[in-house]
Amino acid sequence: MSEKDVLHILGKEVALGESAQVSFNVAKLHTQNTIDVPVIIERSKKPGPTVLITAGIHGDEVNGVEIVRQIISKGINKPKRGTIICVPVINVFGFLNMNREFPDGRDLNRVFPGIRGGSLASRVAFKLVTEILPHANLVLDFHTGGADRYNAAQIRIIKNEKTLDELANVFGAPFVFYSKNLNKSFRNTCHKLGIPTLLFEGGKSASIDNTITNTAVNGTKRVLNHLGMLNRKFKVSQPKQDCIHLLESKWIRAKYSGMFKATITINSKVKKGDDIGNITDPYGSFNHFVKAPNDGYIININESPIIYQGDAIFHISTKVKQ
Repeated sequence: MSEKDVLHILGKEVALGESAQVSFNVAKLHTQNTIDVPVIIERSKKPGPTVLITAGIHGDEVNGVEIVRQIISKGINKPKRGTIICVPVINVFGFLNMNREFPDGRDLNRVFPGIRGGSLASRVAFKLVTEILPHANLVLDFHTGGADRYNAAQIRIIKNEKTLDELANVFGAPFVFYSKNLNKSFRNTCHKLGIPTLLFEGGKSASIDNTITNTAVNGTKRVLNHLGMLNRKFKVSQPKQDCIHLLESKWIRAKYSGMFKATITINSKVKKGDDIGNITDPYGSFNHFVKAPNDGYIININESPIIYQGDAIFHISTKVKQ
């Protein structure tokens, strides 16, 4: 077997046709207990692309973790050709306490590509970028909405990237949302390294939603099938509808503090002036109707029952690709 047929990752050698679980280890807990972040590797006997599947960059985004868990438990990660590397929980420190950030208070998705001797979050980013990411030809990264803000199932990519457009359409989420790569984010680092990345958003933090997980798992199967990597035992379903491509969007913010309830559902297409929610007070003396500022699709709804003036309560598209 030639050297190129052996994957050298995190101190382990994994040959074609082999499976392995290696530890992604950076630091211990303050109690000196070791934390092992499992990295699950499945290699076909036939060479091919390497797909890296990640979740849990934010520790409270459980829905993303559940998506990768299902991909592993169902055996979708065992490729017909090539290699699939799964990292279900990158920020295991935050996952332990259902916190978005690391114990050092930093958002992991704002410190990439990291520094070897930097903060805890920066060290994790550095190790991921230097020891795992270079093996990938494609990254599927799973996220959810922050706090009580529920995201419609969507793939986020940058504009004018033919490969990303093709893969996003193959994935088949209800929406493809064109958004800029944020500075020091995982997606931006992948882009700078020339690695195509599909960022999936869906659901909300500290919650598991079956519709969202099903959408993501089915989308992953479509992408793997497109690459000739999906095992023959899995069936590939067609998306229920064509992807809607969103070019621009804006947040609708609360004009008043109070008790909040959305009166439309996620994914809804609304017209300018439609009633989409209510802000009330506990005493029955105030009722403010939230109206759509423009025609568009609702891609995020704040599900918190209590909101304050200025809080983001809806995310609406303002320009759709025709």
